[in-house]
Amino acid sequence: MHSDWRTEPFGRVRHGHDAERWYAVHTVAYREDVAAAHLARQGFEVFVPRRRRTVRHARRLFTKATAFFPGYIFTCLDPQRARWRSINGTIGVRAVVGDGQKPIALPGGMVEGLKAMTNRDGIVDAGAGLREGERVRILNGPFADLVGELLQLDDSGRIRVLLDIMNGRVPITLQQQDVIAAD
Repeated sequence: MHSDWRTEPFGRVRHGHDAERWYAVHTVAYREDVAAAHLARQGFEVFVPRRRRTVRHARRLFTKATAFFPGYIFTCLDPQRARWRSINGTIGVRAVVGDGQKPIALPGGMVEGLKAMTNRDGIVDAGAGLREGERVRILNGPFADLVGELLQLDDSGRIRVLLDIMNGRVPITLQQQDVIAAD
């Protein structure tokens, strides 16, 4: 019996085959968990990176864990040995990302890097290792996708970012998990 993908965010232990690589799986909108559960039941190793997101509903704010890459999850397999085509017929899955003939492997180290930034709850702490003066990209909220300069970090997980908007430089305060280092 394999491990439960919900309780172990990193999925099962890899078998160590040299040809195993990570592949992106395009899922039905908001069905990442359903797809991951069905793939895990079929014996595939699955990784679903998550982030905390603040949601406003009926005048209330609450925080929930959502997919870090909405509409995508990752699976590790050897396409020469695994029955990867069965992934496309799995509930919650649209298709394995590929070129029409075979799946296309993700760059080496990409998923491993995400796993290294993931805490015990399965949440990617994209803000880990940030330094003052560094350029950061905002991940969500009204300033999503804007790039600014990290001014200050504090121990409570809040940061101040200086944004160039409206013909001026405006400091804003965010949660550390809401930013990632800009390339």
